[in-house]
Amino acid sequence: MKFTSGHVETLRGMACMSAGVLLLATQDAITKWLTVDFHAGEIMLYRGIWAFPVLAVLVYRNGGFSSLRLYNPQAVWWRGIIAFLTTLFVTLSYVKLPLAEAAALIFMSPIFLTALAPLLLKEHIGFYRWLAVFIGFIGAVLMIQPGSKAFNSWVIFPLIAAMCSAYRDIITRKMGTQDSATTVMFYTSVVVLVGGAASLPFGIRWPSLEHWLLFAVGGTFNSLAHLLIVVSLQLAAGAIVSPLKYLSLVWAAIIGYVIWGDIPGMLKVIGAVFVIAGGLIILYRETRQQIGTK
Repeated sequence: MKFTSGHVETLRGMACMSAGVLLLATQDAITKWLTVDFHAGEIMLYRGIWAFPVLAVLVYRNGGFSSLRLYNPQAVWWRGIIAFLTTLFVTLSYVKLPLAEAAALIFMSPIFLTALAPLLLKEHIGFYRWLAVFIGFIGAVLMIQPGSKAFNSWVIFPLIAAMCSAYRDIITRKMGTQDSATTVMFYTSVVVLVGGAASLPFGIRWPSLEHWLLFAVGGTFNSLAHLLIVVSLQLAAGAIVSPLKYLSLVWAAIIGYVIWGDIPGMLKVIGAVFVIAGGLIILYRETRQQIGTK
């Protein structure tokens, strides 16, 4: 079978997305491991330091310090604050919840984004996307299992993280493209770093060499993962590579089982499938809408 250049680019894009979500799942596992010894603020600070070497390379490739000039500072800084809150609640999610369960609930973000779009983006949401929202919420209820013995009150943190993530993406949509992705990522990392440092009065522990290694790997993986995801969307159509984001749930389930022995119950698995189905329906409808407007 002979591949055209277009097919090769698509395969490269799929490979980049798959690698990116694997790195994200791995750094989430590192975060969960570190929550035993460090509070969320410390993790964001120590891990955040190691995001800047990768960012420095990106800034250099984009034209140096001149590329950090902000055209929409209020929106960029506000997005950074919401991204900080997202990171905070994501980190708290892993304290008491299994890795895969927390990750699945965080994937409620596109469901929340769609539900909020009419109010905050003045977008029309059709029947199928509202159906996807309903399916996603059913999935969340199946995973949370309110009123049962399996209910864990810590589920509030990934749900808040998902809502914050949705609001962050709404701000990003409103911002436009005046400020580059690297610039936005740089200032977001600054806000997360400062926010983590502000939490140190609540407790501080100096990391050991082993901990520093984990923070370095986590911070580097986080930056590289987002870079790979951006590259994947540049190489291939979003409709092809975006569904591969859900591979992170597979990676999270495998890592959770290998390291912590986590085995999700049947209802949680079904719930996760519902959340994924809702997200894929939204992606499909948005892709069709974009094609129709061209």
